[in-house]
Amino acid sequence: MYISKAFIPILKNNPSEAKIKSHQLMLRTGMIKQSSAGIYSWLPLGFKVMKKIEKIVREEQNKIGAHELLMPTIQSSEIWKESGRYEDYGDEMLRIKDRQNREMLYGPTNEELITEIFRSSIKSYKLLPQLLYHIQWKFRDELRPRFGIMRCREFFMKDAYSFDINDEEAFFSYNKFFLSYLRTFKRLDLTAIPMAADTGPIGGNLSHEFIILAETGESKIFTDKRIFDVNSNGFDIEKKSLEDLRKQYEKFYAVTDEKFNKKEFEEKVSKENRLTTKGIEVGHIFYFGDKYSKPLNAAVDLPGGKKDFVKMGSYGIGVSRLVGAIIEAKYDEKEEIMKWPMSVAPYEVAIIPLVNKNDNSNLEKANNIFKHLNNNNIDSIIDDTDENFSSKIKKFNLIGVPYQILLGKKSDGDLFEFKEVGKDPKNLSIEQITKFITEQKEKI
Repeated sequence: MYISKAFIPILKNNPSEAKIKSHQLMLRTGMIKQSSAGIYSWLPLGFKVMKKIEKIVREEQNKIGAHELLMPTIQSSEIWKESGRYEDYGDEMLRIKDRQNREMLYGPTNEELITEIFRSSIKSYKLLPQLLYHIQWKFRDELRPRFGIMRCREFFMKDAYSFDINDEEAFFSYNKFFLSYLRTFKRLDLTAIPMAADTGPIGGNLSHEFIILAETGESKIFTDKRIFDVNSNGFDIEKKSLEDLRKQYEKFYAVTDEKFNKKEFEEKVSKENRLTTKGIEVGHIFYFGDKYSKPLNAAVDLPGGKKDFVKMGSYGIGVSRLVGAIIEAKYDEKEEIMKWPMSVAPYEVAIIPLVNKNDNSNLEKANNIFKHLNNNNIDSIIDDTDENFSSKIKKFNLIGVPYQILLGKKSDGDLFEFKEVGKDPKNLSIEQITKFITEQKEKI
């Protein structure tokens, strides 16, 4: 693909309304465009990154045996009235009426709807556990939407729900998602710390937020620095293994502001290991037993003819928010360089030829390199504009393409100037370049 044909409306300067770096970069590189307060159109560059994140999230959900479905954005108010949350949820819920004057709502979450689906479909304990998820748009009518996609009204989210016969099995499901989240964020090259958190309007008595450190984060966190040394590698999807994994994290003090206790923090964490900072919530998991299954009558037949309400949990990841969170974690504001992880970069390689109106040789070489990379499943883009090298390199540093192939006046023979963002260039053949990038992709 030629960049001259791509829809990437880059701005020369940061928009004045953007206050944090993710909002600035996403507007400046044409990833998003505001439609109204807290609502954005996702333009091709931003949409591509978001879809790559979605793919990783989906793969990790499938690995733990979760089944994907798709629920609607518009829900009936009736099931929310059954659960008791219709009036309790507050002004963030967008309430609407259809032409038949029926009360509807734009779903801010899906505990009620998934429980209604479950109760009409599953009648026996023999069909448990059930792990169900979907990836869908949500709407919460934020009073003061700000920071671009980080605190907006419409957002793209993965939410999953578990249904189990008892607490023991339910904790096993909870721990599956706990591990799945750690693996998901690792593939996104993010260090996410699981922290004991408040359950909020979802409810329940067990909850963890997954937080990445960032000065622009809205979550204040208090933690033991040693938690960063815990490694989830080697844990498998077995009850004991997953319980051990959670214990490895929970032996270190790590809480969000709502759960903070100063006395407990000072007693449990030595002065040299205390860390008080800010972070961005990228995932949140909850266990709430029969909070929804009981009022919604989601019960199954047990051995011996008895019935009991299923035990439930819910598990959210902000897919669209992760785009902004990765920028906050990876963008070098001083150098104006965005270091997208290879797993989600909008393009893996930028081919940058020096274009001369009287000489098409570099552009022809670029086309041949593009075909070779494309045949090896490497996503690349050619800058066919007549800008100078410096401007082109700066542009792709800003967009965040991890690797660049430069074709200048001295680009003769079989070697090309190959550059990783932020590092010195090397002269490599196209075969060496292909091998190197393929090896990097295999590590994801």
